[in-house]
Amino acid sequence: MQVKKLLLLALAGAFTLGASAQWQWIDKDGRKVFSDRPPPQDVPDRNILKQPHQRAATFAPAAAPAPQDGTEGAGAAGEPAPPQPSRQDKELEAKKAKAEAAEAARLEAEEKARAERAARLRAENCTQARRMATTLGSGAPLAHINAQGERVVMDDATRAAELRRAQSVIASDCR
Repeated sequence: MQVKKLLLLALAGAFTLGASAQWQWIDKDGRKVFSDRPPPQDVPDRNILKQPHQRAATFAPAAAPAPQDGTEGAGAAGEPAPPQPSRQDKELEAKKAKAEAAEAARLEAEEKARAERAARLRAENCTQARRMATTLGSGAPLAHINAQGERVVMDDATRAAELRRAQSVIASDCR
């Protein structure tokens, strides 16, 4: 009976150690993901909550006092100096910055093209509305097609309504 309890305790300990070596991150949909494999490359570093062989930071370590003998680097208590970023990390950061700059430039170009398209459409609407207002204001007889598909001469009420509509387009698009 004692052996079974020890075996169960050992299994529980192994399970706990295995669970602590998992990855945790927040995916693009905002859900927390647990896995024994690293997250995809498109997950930003700030969304990675836990990595194997990394303790979760629950408190900020106090700054180590400066050594009294004037030496730098490893502390007097034998603590190693904090690791310096490797060259590969610097290259990765440079690539990441370059990709972010390219994405920002692409978004800016899309926004500029969208604004140019909208301005072009407003200018076309303005031109057509001015032509329509000129035609409607001339007093010449005009015809239009009614709901039954028949050609009908435009009466004064319809002419006034169309003129108001053209003037509202001019007011909004001809700035």
